[in-house]
Amino acid sequence: MDNFGFLKVAAAVPHVRVADCDYNTERMAAMAEEAARRGVEIVAFPELGVTAYTCGDLLLQQTLLDAADEALERLVRATRKLPLTLIAGAPLRHGSTLYNCAVVFTQGKVLGVVPKTYIPDYGEFYENRWFASGAGISDEHIAVAGQQADFGADLTFEVNGAEFGIEICEDLWTAAPPSSQLALNGAKVIFNLSASPESVGKHAYLRQLVAQQSGRAIAAYVYCSAGFGESTTDLVFAGNAVIAENGCILREAARFSPDEQLVVADVDIERLEFERRRNTSFRANEGATENTVIEMEIPEGLRGVALDRDIDPMPFVPKDEADRSERCEEIFRIQSHGLAQRMVHTRSEKAVVGISGGLDSTLALLVTARTFDFLHLDRAGIIGITMPGFGTTDRTYNNALELMRGLGVTIREIPIRDACTQHFQDIGLDPGCRGAAYENAQARERTQILMDVANMEGGLVIGTGDLSELALGWATYNGDQMSMYGVNASVPKTLVRHLVKWAAATEQDAATRATLLDIIDTPVSPELLPADDNGKIAQKTEDLVGPYELHDFFLYNFLRAGYGPAKILLLAEQAFDGSYDRAAILRWLTVFVRRFFTQQFKRSAMPDGPKVGSVTLSPRGDWRMPSDASAAAWLRELDTL
Repeated sequence: MDNFGFLKVAAAVPHVRVADCDYNTERMAAMAEEAARRGVEIVAFPELGVTAYTCGDLLLQQTLLDAADEALERLVRATRKLPLTLIAGAPLRHGSTLYNCAVVFTQGKVLGVVPKTYIPDYGEFYENRWFASGAGISDEHIAVAGQQADFGADLTFEVNGAEFGIEICEDLWTAAPPSSQLALNGAKVIFNLSASPESVGKHAYLRQLVAQQSGRAIAAYVYCSAGFGESTTDLVFAGNAVIAENGCILREAARFSPDEQLVVADVDIERLEFERRRNTSFRANEGATENTVIEMEIPEGLRGVALDRDIDPMPFVPKDEADRSERCEEIFRIQSHGLAQRMVHTRSEKAVVGISGGLDSTLALLVTARTFDFLHLDRAGIIGITMPGFGTTDRTYNNALELMRGLGVTIREIPIRDACTQHFQDIGLDPGCRGAAYENAQARERTQILMDVANMEGGLVIGTGDLSELALGWATYNGDQMSMYGVNASVPKTLVRHLVKWAAATEQDAATRATLLDIIDTPVSPELLPADDNGKIAQKTEDLVGPYELHDFFLYNFLRAGYGPAKILLLAEQAFDGSYDRAAILRWLTVFVRRFFTQQFKRSAMPDGPKVGSVTLSPRGDWRMPSDASAAAWLRELDTL
């Protein structure tokens, strides 16, 4: 396991010959060498891979059992110089009983043997004909490969700080998989040695099963099944190999391949530890039973330059178009349902929304319109107010008006220039001084207008600020930071853009669709400073605080994964390779850390709003942080990078 908590694991699917133990272990040795070259630290092979799974009654023959033990001994010797741990499946005798086992070995030493707990004896399976269950076996020893090793179903193993457990095929398919208890006993990775034949529809269920068990156990799950070379007398084995982590599949093999396959992935032990710390239900049952942990240190192997892991640069936005569309629909439903309940509770039939012609206010207006439709209210009860100021451009002004017209809401235009000029005079501010007071006065004037109109109309002020702005504190305290219900409060900027784009794609009116698309293409800006000489937006948010795609990436990995700056930088370099260099990422990461800590006071006073995803900053919900917390430790780490 490296210093960022990544453990490189592999599921190997070698060719086999039924009952040819020498050939089978030679292929394992060859694949183990390939795994070592790729920096793999733990590699698993399929169930009964030493003999092949489909030996039938040959498994009762002493000749085959002796050949398996001798071949396994040669495999242990042949791989003794490789800096990795191997898990091989073999039939082993213990006393007068035969067990279906997983043998764990490294550096020429057998660390332990785990017997299969659940022995299937239904349908195409009849393992009870040959094997006994390992259930209840604990604190025993077994002779294997010329050595004595610990033998038990409750064994876990710790190699270089990474603890893992093992179950075998059917164990996963039961109502109470052994891996659940292994995880509660400390195993962060579960390896499953399997020989599961194919049938129509089974693969989809298997993928769900592996992903769900990794999520339920808050663990990585490495599933490795028999492939080409197994007997096809009655069954076909497709060489399934799946690596999942905390509910998500990271890597998987190509089924029905005639080639040997080595499926490699870096699993994030640090992330799993973080998830277990924050999950009180997991902690409540952790360590409920005793188990034996076998520890081993092995020399570090080769580490690849890049991780064997896909790093998503847009963690809030699904890659697949169908998934993205489904996500957008669900978010709109959550937002509008939350607002509907608030309106019913307050007996409001009117809503007030400040419309700037930008992304956030557009999304808020779309959500409000959907809410009114849901409640069977006339959209005329939505009062959209555009408030042109010193920095308002023709583009955003016209888009604001066109959007309100297209959605059929009540339009009001209340310019703020004169009011702000008078305010500057009242407080003695030189209008030529374009500092915080100049900008914030405009934001507060707009909020005052919205609040007062809402009071006049008996309506609610709908907040437009998004999650990314809250994270960076890119909002005026008691200005656009405040509302009566913030529908966008847990929607990050990168997702706001896709939500508006989705709304445009589903919009029937061509003019409104064109307006939405132009809003998407408009640079993000608070428009608090005058336009340039060409009437274009001069104040671009991302020029000032950095690209939102980077900040959303930082936010997700900081809050959802609990990563420190060094690890976030490592992941960002891979995720944004070709888009941002290390210096740019480090610069904006420093900005993110500084702003996130110093701007907490705005989040501590944020209005109510619906949670739509796994990352939110509500002080009443997911994020509790004192406003005067120090960022010193995080900044020190940044200084070392």
